[in-house]
Amino acid sequence: MSTPSRLGRYAVRRRIGAGGFATVWLAYDEELDSLVAVKVLADNWSEDHHVRQRFVEEGRFLRKVESPHVVPVYDAGQLEDGRPYLVMAYADQGNLVDRLDLSQLPLGQAIAVVRQVGSGLQALHQRGVLHRDVKPANVLFRTVDGEVRAMVGDLGLGKAMEASSRLTMIGGTPSYVSPEQARGEPLDERSDQYSLGALAYLLVGGRPPYSHASIAAATSPLPPAPLDPRLPAGVEAAIVRAMAPAREDRWPTIATFLSVLGEAVADHPHAHADGPEAWIPADPELTQPGPRPSTPYTMPQLGSQPEEPVPPRRRWPRLVVAMLAAVALVAGALGGVFVARRTAPDASMSDASGALSVTVPRAWDAVRSTKTWKPPGQDSRFPALAAGSVSAWTDPEEEGEGVFVGLMPGDGLPTTVPGHPECPGDGTRTDDVRDGDPLVTVVWTGCPGVVVERVVQVTPSRLLWVQVRSTSQAEAYRVLDSVRTHGI
Repeated sequence: MSTPSRLGRYAVRRRIGAGGFATVWLAYDEELDSLVAVKVLADNWSEDHHVRQRFVEEGRFLRKVESPHVVPVYDAGQLEDGRPYLVMAYADQGNLVDRLDLSQLPLGQAIAVVRQVGSGLQALHQRGVLHRDVKPANVLFRTVDGEVRAMVGDLGLGKAMEASSRLTMIGGTPSYVSPEQARGEPLDERSDQYSLGALAYLLVGGRPPYSHASIAAATSPLPPAPLDPRLPAGVEAAIVRAMAPAREDRWPTIATFLSVLGEAVADHPHAHADGPEAWIPADPELTQPGPRPSTPYTMPQLGSQPEEPVPPRRRWPRLVVAMLAAVALVAGALGGVFVARRTAPDASMSDASGALSVTVPRAWDAVRSTKTWKPPGQDSRFPALAAGSVSAWTDPEEEGEGVFVGLMPGDGLPTTVPGHPECPGDGTRTDDVRDGDPLVTVVWTGCPGVVVERVVQVTPSRLLWVQVRSTSQAEAYRVLDSVRTHGI
């Protein structure tokens, strides 16, 4: 998607992120001299009445709530093409996934985040709204008067309690969704309490309570693994009760849960904090008058080092997380120096950090890169590697074979992966769990040859993305199965 110069009266700075139904842009309100986030319904869903209504309802739900811990909506409108948009507060410190990528929060800050998220959920409940998708990516951080404040955001699955008291659409994130929601049963605020408990488990334990590969796996969860015994007495009991499979066994209210959790850490010397400290520096250029166009994502070919942006060769499907969609164009974003290596029947290679490795046929080792790459929308670089028989092996018009392997942020597997227009059909998708890691694999044949996309949840906040293009399906699988991570 190209960057618009304006959305309504708001000057666009850059894209913050995108999902299956909407794109969020960082924009500048010139009249009020303020940064805002503008969420725009994806154009391929603009004619879908149900999706459009759900998008508009999110703004109405958020507008009902007056809480410092719920993302506020300032404005709403329609673009010239009829798509609705919402203008919200800009979370200048990213989300909880971003923060946990740096390190685990100290106990006091972790408890403070749980309290603030819980406060936001209570405010929603008081207005008769269930969130229904509490997870790290939906916990946003914003700097207010020098302090970092946690806010609940993204009510894409939010429902009025009156509607949720009847059978509702099954949705949510497998590792955080309540069992009753996974089963499609009537819901009440104890469903959000379960998700808050799972979030608390992640924050104080350093890992999610579960790694469910599907919603079905969340219908009857086993007790989560024990937390660190060095935690203050009562912390684990409070969290485990909030996550009780039967809602009748949970705390009566979120307020009760937060109170008991607070009492459990009351005497801990490091358990008191207002919240995490700011970790993303302010960018004063964002508030300069007039739009500042952002550079389009570039796709240089393997073996080249262009100094100017190169437009993507083709438009990818819209129904996909934009960051992941760009990754599937793979190797070109790596840059770096590539060398010829043709001395062994197979070639094993690792990235510069040693975190990733893969074994490829000798012919695929004509050009390679082992340097880091920067996923779209990210300021940090991540381990990656690529190898190909020709520099343009990702181009379907070239007779090339190759593989890309890269790490990137992500707290859940994508619901869809980028398509390949040169391949007939939608591909064959397989969801699986290997060595405890959930993964999804999509295979296209007749491309000519075969293209395989695989995404693996290797840590709670890291995805491993692999693309293989080959003339032989057996060869593609052999290379795919040789991919390894190390020290992750």
